[in-house]
Amino acid sequence: MLTEDQVRQFHEEGYLFLPETFSPEEVAILKSEAEDIYRQERPEVWREKSGAPRTAFAAHLYNEAHGLLARHPRMIKPVEQLFGEQVYMHQYKINAKASFTGDVWQWHQDYGTWARDDGMPEPRAMNIAVFLDEVMPINGPLMLVPRSHTRGVLDAAHDTSTTSYPLWTLDEKTVTEIVEAGGIVAPTGKPGGLLLFHGNLVHGSAGNITPYPRKIVYLTLNAVSNYIRKPTRAEWIAHTDFSPIIPTDEGALVRYARSLQQQAAE
Repeated sequence: MLTEDQVRQFHEEGYLFLPETFSPEEVAILKSEAEDIYRQERPEVWREKSGAPRTAFAAHLYNEAHGLLARHPRMIKPVEQLFGEQVYMHQYKINAKASFTGDVWQWHQDYGTWARDDGMPEPRAMNIAVFLDEVMPINGPLMLVPRSHTRGVLDAAHDTSTTSYPLWTLDEKTVTEIVEAGGIVAPTGKPGGLLLFHGNLVHGSAGNITPYPRKIVYLTLNAVSNYIRKPTRAEWIAHTDFSPIIPTDEGALVRYARSLQQQAAE
C-alpha cells in the first residue's frame, strides 16, 4: 500500500516512482517473454517504420508471464487505493524503444486519447509502467511535466504520420507553456522500477540512438465505474471486458519463472 506521503505526491505532482519494485528474477522472465513476443507476427505487435518492434498490445491475453503481471497486487492495489474502487484492464502494452532505431513518442496526454477514441467519461484511469531494462538519461526515458495533470484535457491534433502509431499530440506552443510552468522530469533506474502517472499528465520520449534498448510494460487500469462508452479501436487496443481484476498472490510470477526453469532442466 502507498504511504500518505506517496499519495500526496501523486496528487500534487501527477506521478510517483517506486524504484526496484520487482525483483531481478521477476524482471528476467518478463523481459525474456517480451523479446519472444516481439518476434511474433501478429496484429497486436506494431513495428517502427524501420521494422524494429515498437509496441506489443494485449500481451497479457496470450502470454502467461505477462498475464500474471497484469494481475499482480503490486500493480493493482496502489491504483485501487488511489481510486477507492476496483479496476479493470483498459490497455496493456510492452513498448520496445529498440536500440539505435527506437522512435519518438510525441508530447501527449493519454486521457485525451481515451476520451476521444474510447468514450472514457473521466480521467479515472491510471498508467503504470514497469521497467524491463535499465532506463537511463541517454536511451529515451519517459519525460513527464509535473503538475500538468491539473490543467485538464488540452487541445490536441491527431498525428497519423510522424511515427507508426497514431497519437493525439500537443503543439509546441502548448508544450512550451506548460514546461515553463512545471519543468520536465525523466524517472530513470534499474529494471523492476515502477512508475505511476495520471491520465492527464503531459509526457513523451525522445528516440533512442544508443546501443541500450529500453523496454517498458505499460498497464492502463481503469476504475470499473469509468468503463468506456464508445469504443472505436480494436478490442486488443482498448478492452471492453470490464470485469474487475482479481489480483494474484505475491509469489505467482516467481513460481511461474521457476517452473519454466525446472522444465528446461529436465
